[in-house]
Amino acid sequence: MSLFSRTTTLKESGFYDQLTDHHSHILYGVDDGIKELSHSLTVLSYFEKLGLKQVWCTPHVYEDLPNETEKLKERFESLKEAYKGNIDLRLAAEYMLDNEFSERLDKNDLLPIGEGGDHLLVETSFFNAPSNLDSLLDDIMSKGYYPLLAHPERYIYMDKDQYKALKERGIKMQLNYTSIVGFYGKEVQEKAVWLLTNGMYNACGSDIHRARYATDEKPSIFNGKIKTKWQSQLLAIKSL
Repeated sequence: MSLFSRTTTLKESGFYDQLTDHHSHILYGVDDGIKELSHSLTVLSYFEKLGLKQVWCTPHVYEDLPNETEKLKERFESLKEAYKGNIDLRLAAEYMLDNEFSERLDKNDLLPIGEGGDHLLVETSFFNAPSNLDSLLDDIMSKGYYPLLAHPERYIYMDKDQYKALKERGIKMQLNYTSIVGFYGKEVQEKAVWLLTNGMYNACGSDIHRARYATDEKPSIFNGKIKTKWQSQLLAIKSL
């Protein structure tokens, strides 16, 4: 059997060892993610067993859910106080590129991501880009931030040329690592594989919204099989 047709699991590949998860919805009771503190702790306990070293809580912020920065900080402090494990918890946000975001950017009312505090995790609709996408990305960079585009493999409107154009502009990209094992379907998986093997990704995250997925009873989500030939590219994006 050819080396390039062999498979392994995410766990066996060493992917989770000392991993930084840059996208999660485990900050309880603030968006469509985890609702209860106990469920947040369940997810973190599972992540500890996998071997993660750092998890960023990145709640949604958009026009219909204008989470206030200070309230998110307060809720995050309550999670840190309750959590007694060894994962390094951090707070950022996932910003929809809409009018709400533009106002926050103008005021610098933001929760950036990354050790240097110089990245912003942003997203668009899965179905279409905002008409002013290019200008919004320019505005982000003019403020001294690197845009980190969340789960680009899930944007059905984007094609290969658009991904390449974004990369050439210096836009960074975050893989939902559950995409690579087919959690969102074959089409998203194929896009994720293309982006990965073409060196498009800079970081990764679980994008977990529910505690029920943080269990060994759901191995296809966090420990699905990958092709061995993808292993080196995945290991290269374990931290931003």
